Amino acid sequence: MENNSPKIAELEVLLFHYGEPLPMKKISRLIGVKESECKELVGVLASSLQNNEYSGLMILEDGDAVQLVSKPGLASVNEKLTKEEFREELTPAGLEALTIIAYLGPIPRMTLDYIRGVNSSFTLRALLMRGLIERSESAKRKNIYEYKVSFDFLKHMGLGSIQELPEYEKYKDILSKFDVPQIA
Repeated sequence: MENNSPKIAELEVLLFHYGEPLPMKKISRLIGVKESECKELVGVLASSLQNNEYSGLMILEDGDAVQLVSKPGLASVNEKLTKEEFREELTPAGLEALTIIAYLGPIPRMTLDYIRGVNSSFTLRALLMRGLIERSESAKRKNIYEYKVSFDFLKHMGLGSIQELPEYEKYKDILSKFDVPQIA
């Protein structure tokens, strides 16, 4: 394999951006390499991260899916972050994402990212951990998750259904007019 440093960097950015497991097929398509070369790139990146004592990240492979995760030895950092997230009130980013999900859900992360203009991985994780949203496989594509508010959210808000949100139809209509790329 020739010098693929730029492709390895692209792979790392892609895995960081998505924040969820990605199938090799999708990775190879997004960075423009053959699937066999993609597997080699994943191996090189995994080895590089594992051997770098200054990196807290590693590659997790599960079947055909690959994800960038924190190293197990740093679990205490993740625990501290998780506890801190629960102690604090929802951030403006969390409230924004929750509102969009409430009025448009179920929606894929790609749509949420597009509307907000930023990567929503960490915000979604925080909302999932608090039990305010839930995710399920997309009916259109099995490799994509869709997010919607949870029953706990409805109970907490004192709502019998999502349609009881303030001016539900008005805001759902406004949000649905965004020119959002559709899932193929």
